[in-house]
Amino acid sequence: MASGTGKIEVNKRPLQDYFPKATSRYIVNQPLNLLQISDKYDIKVSVSGGGMTGQSGAIRLGIARALAEIDPNLRAELKKAGFLTRDSRKVERKKYGLRGARRSFQFSKR
Repeated sequence: MASGTGKIEVNKRPLQDYFPKATSRYIVNQPLNLLQISDKYDIKVSVSGGGMTGQSGAIRLGIARALAEIDPNLRAELKKAGFLTRDSRKVERKKYGLRGARRSFQFSKR
């Protein structure tokens, strides 16, 4: 994060090109919009893995953590909005004797 004009770059591409869906762009901008500083910083992000929604949530968490580190006074407001909380859900492992984590093979009577 550097002081700047409000440009957000994800994997060396502009935010609008990387996230075509408006909801994903909205999620990324939430911490900046909450604090009303969307035009104060230039942000460069490198993200991989997961899907578009997961990546946008991860970027939101990273931006919120960076803002809290820059100015500790903002931490309470970001925490109240839930932007400093990591999504702890993970993929459940595949169990033996089943097709997936919970899905069983098709049952045949004959």
